[in-house]
Amino acid sequence: MEKRRSIEVPGVKHVNPIPAACRRGPFVTTGAISGADIDTGKVPEDLDAQCAAMFANVRRLIEAAGGTTDDIVKMTVWITDRALRPVLNKYWVEMFPDPHSRPARHTTTSSDFMPPMQVQCDFLAVIGE
Repeated sequence: MEKRRSIEVPGVKHVNPIPAACRRGPFVTTGAISGADIDTGKVPEDLDAQCAAMFANVRRLIEAAGGTTDDIVKMTVWITDRALRPVLNKYWVEMFPDPHSRPARHTTTSSDFMPPMQVQCDFLAVIGE
């Protein structure tokens, strides 16, 4: 099994000394992925723009790890208000259009975000089966 390696992509940064994602063998897991803009690193005010950027960051991370979104088996999403789920679900269905082949997902509310952040996620993937 290959050694553990850190995965980094521009625009997905953490303040603490932790990588955006980690791969060991076929397994990839991430830290928190926000909807920060890839060029500015800033989180947009608009939830729609945050979700679009968050899912783009998910795609960029899994591809940097050597996989595709088809390799994602579980996502956890934190959102400030359950009433915002329709916006989140719009991007979920875009990334995972086949209802018979979607990762598991748990969505929960969080009041711990610094405004304007309204959504974050993480994922677990298995590559190369």
